Amino acid sequence: MSDFTTRLLDESTFEAFGRMVERNRIWGGCWCMGFHKPKGGEHELTREQKEARVKTGRTHAALVFDGEEAIGWCQYGRAEELPGIKHRRQYEAEFDLLPDWRITCFVVDKQYRRRGVADLALGAALEEIARQGGGLVESYPEDTTDRKISSSFLYNATTSLFERHGFVKARRLGKDHWVVRKQVKASAEISQLS
Repeated sequence: MSDFTTRLLDESTFEAFGRMVERNRIWGGCWCMGFHKPKGGEHELTREQKEARVKTGRTHAALVFDGEEAIGWCQYGRAEELPGIKHRRQYEAEFDLLPDWRITCFVVDKQYRRRGVADLALGAALEEIARQGGGLVESYPEDTTDRKISSSFLYNATTSLFERHGFVKARRLGKDHWVVRKQVKASAEISQLS
C-alpha cells in the first residue's frame, strides 16, 4: 500500500476515474450519480452528467491511485449535494439534524480489494473535509459483524472501517446499516491532495 497515492476528483483526474468506472462496470454504470438526487428524482446516470458536475465543483471524491491508474474512491459532499441516501424515509423520521457532510459511496477496483484502499480513500476524504472547514460528517455503512458479504455489495463500506476513523454509531438504518457520525475539526494545513 505504500505505493498508493491519493488525489481529488477534478478535471485532471476525471479520465482515470472514468477508466475505473468502465473497467469495473460499477453498479450498472451509475457513475456515482445515484446519491446526487433524492429517490424518485430525475437524473441521468451518465459519464457526461458526472463530468459536468466535476467541472462545476458539484461532486467530490478522494481517489486512490496505483501509479497513474485510479483503483478506488470515496465520494463525499455537502448534505444538500448528496440527498439521495438509502432508507431516506426512516432517516428523516428519526433525525432532525442534517450533517454538514455525507460520505455516500466507495468503490475499490476488483484487483485491489482487501489491501486498504477504502481505508486510504476515507482518510483522504476526511482530510479534505477538514481542509474545507470540517463539521459534522455522516455516513451509512453496513455492519458485517458475524456475516459474510461480498465486498462488491459494500457500496458504503463497513461500520468497522468508519469506527477505525473515529466515527460512532448514532442509529440503526434498515436491517444492517447504521448512521455513523464524526465531528471533524477544521484544518489550517494545506491538503497534500492535489
